[in-house]
Amino acid sequence: MNQEQQKPVPEDHTSVSKDEESGARGLRRDLQDRLQPAHDEPVSDSAPHPETPRGSSRWVRRLLKVGIGLAIVAVFGWLPLKAVLQTSSVEAVVNARIVTLRSPIDGTVSAKPQGSAQLSVVHEGDAILHVVNARGDRVRLDDLRRQMSRLENERPSLAAKLAAAETAQQDLARQAGQFRDGRILQLEARIAEIQSAIEAAAARREEAVAAVERASSLIKSGTVSTVEMARLTREQAIAQQTEIGARRRLDAAKVELTAVRSGTYLGDSYNDRPSSAQREEEMRQRASDLRADLAHADAEIDWLTHEIAVEQLHYVNRAEADIKAPVAGRIWEMMTSPGEDVRAGQPLLKLLDCSGAVVTANVTEGVYNRLRLGEQASFEPNDGSAAIHGEIVNLTGASGAPANLAINPDALNKEPYRVTVSMPALDSTGKECAVGRTGRVVFNGDAAKS
Repeated sequence: MNQEQQKPVPEDHTSVSKDEESGARGLRRDLQDRLQPAHDEPVSDSAPHPETPRGSSRWVRRLLKVGIGLAIVAVFGWLPLKAVLQTSSVEAVVNARIVTLRSPIDGTVSAKPQGSAQLSVVHEGDAILHVVNARGDRVRLDDLRRQMSRLENERPSLAAKLAAAETAQQDLARQAGQFRDGRILQLEARIAEIQSAIEAAAARREEAVAAVERASSLIKSGTVSTVEMARLTREQAIAQQTEIGARRRLDAAKVELTAVRSGTYLGDSYNDRPSSAQREEEMRQRASDLRADLAHADAEIDWLTHEIAVEQLHYVNRAEADIKAPVAGRIWEMMTSPGEDVRAGQPLLKLLDCSGAVVTANVTEGVYNRLRLGEQASFEPNDGSAAIHGEIVNLTGASGAPANLAINPDALNKEPYRVTVSMPALDSTGKECAVGRTGRVVFNGDAAKS
């Protein structure tokens, strides 16, 4: 090969132009440089293939460099290209709702001691402020207490009157019972007397009948006169009527006895009931009235006790109130200070509800018109942390998002169309609240449809 390189150029090429000659020389020189080894590279005698050109290693190295360069260009060029091809927002920020706590009463504000070292971090139910109204209205409470005192003072007298009436009623009932028992005994004795009179009248009647029969047998013989016969006949009639009258009195006595045993008294000199029974009935009625009055007083006392407790609670609620956190979160803005007089309904502080964190983003008009509620989306924070997945919950367009957010959506002013994305993974409380973290939202419309 060296012999071919040192071979002289033939004489018959004198007609070639100088430019072609210089070009041919340059090519020959370049070919000679490529084929000959460098002076600082010793030639190895032990090479298995001495005929392999030394320039092949240079080509391999160049190909490797080109491949590495292409890989670097592909890696670092794909990320911007991917960002351009993705449907994403222009700006995005983690946001949360603002809960405004207002004073329920008029009064003076005082701060409640916080058990947590982080004073801005509150838990659900924690008392943040305390409002005291030293001039609370307690007129109704005082009226109820006066009524209670009056009834409590009247109740012992009612109880004493009831006890006295019950005692008198028992005495009168005993007297009426004794009178009834005595009247029954009296009537039973009278009935026995009348029965004796009936027996005597019956004996006289039988005697008169026998005398009339004897006189009737003797009047024919002239032994008994007609006058005597008339007298005996008259005595017989009197004896019969006397017996009949006694039997009538017996019937009347039995009727009176039956009435007495049933509680009704019959007689000429008294009513259907004796005076002791009437007084006992009156005293029983009075005791019943007093018992009803006492029961009414007890019911009134029970009602007043309940009303006083309720009014006491109302008075306490009107006189003092604890401002408690309805949700867990952070104090976003304190709008008052201890010792300040406030009015009912006046805002006291704003609480950041970190448990309902969302992401507000603004997008271009073209992207906004392709979005739908419920589509999947992911938030990629600018700090390089892992993406957080969620879904679109509100599309407000150019009208802006609701104003009760911690960060006003108008702060995102690069594009006028606004989107709200729910991110359940962002729900947190306290110092872990990610409100204010920036990034971008990537919308995955195809994933949502599938």
